[in-house]
Order: sequence, then C-alpha cells, then structure tokens
Amino acid sequence: MGLQRTWAKGRGRPDIVAPVRISEVMTQGVVTADVGDSLKHVGELMRDRNVGSVVICDGGRPVGVITDRDLALVVVADEVDAETRAGDHASHPLVTGEVEMHLEEAVAIMIQHRIRRLPVTQGDGLVGIVTIDDLAVRAGDLHQAQQITAEVAKAALPEFYFHQRGG
Repeated sequence: MGLQRTWAKGRGRPDIVAPVRISEVMTQGVVTADVGDSLKHVGELMRDRNVGSVVICDGGRPVGVITDRDLALVVVADEVDAETRAGDHASHPLVTGEVEMHLEEAVAIMIQHRIRRLPVTQGDGLVGIVTIDDLAVRAGDLHQAQQITAEVAKAALPEFYFHQRGG
C-alpha cells in the first residue's frame, strides 16, 4: 500500500514510485480541545465541525482523543455529567504517527492498537490526523481498502469475529 504504482505507457509493467508518506493523506485542520474543557464542549465541537473525534491537548501538546462513540458510552450510557473535564475521559496513552511515516507503518500501528484515527505529530506538536478511511481511499483499490478497514475492525472487535456461538 505504501508504494504507488503507475503504468508506464508502452512498457506493459508498472513503474514503482516513492513510498507514500502519511503527511500526503492526513487532514491538517485537527479539531482540538483542552484537557480542562467539558465533555459537553467536546460534543459541541464535534457537532459544529462535523468530526467524529477531538484530540485533547494539555498546554498545546496532544495527550488523548475523545471520539463520538466515547461520548455516547460515557455521557449517555454511563450517565457521566457533561460538564466533567474532557481530559479525564480521553483515550490514554495517546498513540500517534510521525509526519514522515509511510502509510504501511500507519496501518500497522492502527491495527496493532485497534484504532481508527491516528493523530500525526512532528516532535511534540500536532500537525494532522489520519483516519482508516483516509488510508483506505488512498489505497485506490476497492478490495485493498476493504481489507484495511476489515483488519482494523477485526483487531478492534476480536470477540465479534472469533466468538464461539452456542457454548
């Protein structure tokens, strides 16, 4: 997936192009909130910015992530007060990718850590975010895109895929 292939006219074989870096597919406008902001504020950011996750920062440094699913489980299902600090409910430790990382490495990290969103850093600073959907679309191959998405889903929900039914 990290290598792009293009067909050279008249040669009948693909030319190999340089590996694709995560910086080429990441979204640079990352929605962030401070650790002290409320869960309600995080939910409002998701609604207003039409995103499914917010990176939680402490002094400008990314330290966690809250997803729309996290909010549904914490605020609604567990009845946690929406005014509670976001930092107390962010996913820790934060798993990140480096801006110069190849796409194949990003996919491997996402599968290993069972995550669909990977904040991208350069040093201590947040410079972007890449989602499993971004990687699947970039693959340019529907079958490969489905495989990537399925691998992350399987890693995130192993009991669903491997559950022994009926005893």
